[in-house]
Amino acid sequence: MSEATFTLPDDAVVGMVHLHTLPGAPNYDAEAGLDAVRESALEDAAKLDAGGVDAVMIENFGDAPFYPDDVPKHTVASMTAVIDAVAREVDVPVGVNVLRNDAEAALSIAAATGASFVRVNVHAGSRVTDQGVVEGRAHETMRLRDQLDADVAVFADVGVKHSEPLGPETPLDVAVEEVVGRGLADGVVVSGSGTGAPTDDSDLETVAHAADEAGAPALVGSGVTAETVAETLEYADGVIVGTALKEGGETTAPVDESRVRAVVSAAHASQE
Repeated sequence: MSEATFTLPDDAVVGMVHLHTLPGAPNYDAEAGLDAVRESALEDAAKLDAGGVDAVMIENFGDAPFYPDDVPKHTVASMTAVIDAVAREVDVPVGVNVLRNDAEAALSIAAATGASFVRVNVHAGSRVTDQGVVEGRAHETMRLRDQLDADVAVFADVGVKHSEPLGPETPLDVAVEEVVGRGLADGVVVSGSGTGAPTDDSDLETVAHAADEAGAPALVGSGVTAETVAETLEYADGVIVGTALKEGGETTAPVDESRVRAVVSAAHASQE
């Protein structure tokens, strides 16, 4: 299987489920246990689904400080249990991101749970992050997808947030060619400098054009709000939204269904 059949609809809104700290991470609440993590994820996913998102993506946001590219087996097990529960309850596609950059774990979890797509922060090249140097493993990820016969789309970042280039910055249009043309990713993600930070307009335009030339969708991965989503979708094929959908606009707060509806409504208005 060299390509995934899954595609997001035009002007897709992907809502984030930020998991609370999982077992083994420093801030894990052992008294509440994994059941509390699961219930919180189910509640957030249900609000996203009810609010009209086109997909949800689940990541181990509470596990900081993150492993660079190889999370422990207990993290994979915990995420699989939670994601399987969410996938059984929502009526929209589910995606997986294993922070910081464990594409093998994300793809394996997706294959086991029936999730439709994964996000890979560094798919090609290298980036300097707070976890150290993170290197892309496109050669391993795409071969693993074939080995698992997994119909799971791979969306890969270019110039991912919370990172800097190891050497001279690769032009974004070249980065798109590297992750799609040579790395065989199914789509690209462009974001701002950090969680909730707006994406630079010129960066978005460059990435969107290059992705269109490569025949792949371009998603914006940070900083989208109800006020900016329509303008963003003039160039992007979809948006991944987390912070703007939370109570009070706080990344670690629960999802606010009214905020979800506001973003989705504004996105739909952009199609008219």
